[in-house]
Amino acid sequence: MTAAGTGGLDAIRDHPARAVLGFDFDGTLAPIVADPATARAHPGAAPALARLAPLVGGLAIVTGRPAAIAVEYGGFAGIDGLVVLGQYGRERWESGTLTVPDPPPGMAEARAKLPGVLSAAGAPPEVGVEDKGQAIAVHTRRCAEPEVALERLRGLLAALAERTGLVVEPGRYVLELRPPGTDKGIAFRSFVDERGANPSGVLFAGDDLGDLAGFAAVDALREEGVPGVKVCSGSAEVTALAERADLVVDGPSGVVELLGSLP
Repeated sequence: MTAAGTGGLDAIRDHPARAVLGFDFDGTLAPIVADPATARAHPGAAPALARLAPLVGGLAIVTGRPAAIAVEYGGFAGIDGLVVLGQYGRERWESGTLTVPDPPPGMAEARAKLPGVLSAAGAPPEVGVEDKGQAIAVHTRRCAEPEVALERLRGLLAALAERTGLVVEPGRYVLELRPPGTDKGIAFRSFVDERGANPSGVLFAGDDLGDLAGFAAVDALREEGVPGVKVCSGSAEVTALAERADLVVDGPSGVVELLGSLP
């Protein structure tokens, strides 16, 4: 723990009704699996979130997944007070109501051209494509050499993103083509702001490179005088978050254990 992180946790525990908490889904509340369609939240996640929801000022899942998928895979449908910000904040699920914008410009073109790009790159047949509607993720986890396959695709996918007005979001053996203009940090900060001008403390937990933006949002709030804590769901695959975190826990089971200690 860092001193700033200790102060953030103390503030959340002392004044939970004004605290705002944000959590990534995959790798943070749900174990990483080879096939994204089989991912499910840790069995303790939904009960822990349901207990916290009425006690804190704001509780959000901030994920690159479509919001409805995160709700389904997490078992979150019955949790009053929980907000799910999907597709990096482009989608919102709250109290059973789902808000989804129109697909971003360029997505249809990227979807049409992606098979040719993968063929030109000599992508192994184990490369998986996950169409999220608002984004497209290319996974190499099931390849014999996932890092080699990822690097082979990186430049071509970056060029495709540039031509179609999208950006590339890197992750744990995945490269995602998605629209610019928002990220997990922007989504989380907007959620904090809508909950009131004087939060007692904030927490953001994640496991992958896309969650660094959430950490940056906590850092910015600290500079404004709001106590905050950055939590890394630790893994051997990504170390960049652990280097920036106040607290590193042992994967989703560690996150659930932390939830049980709050507020």
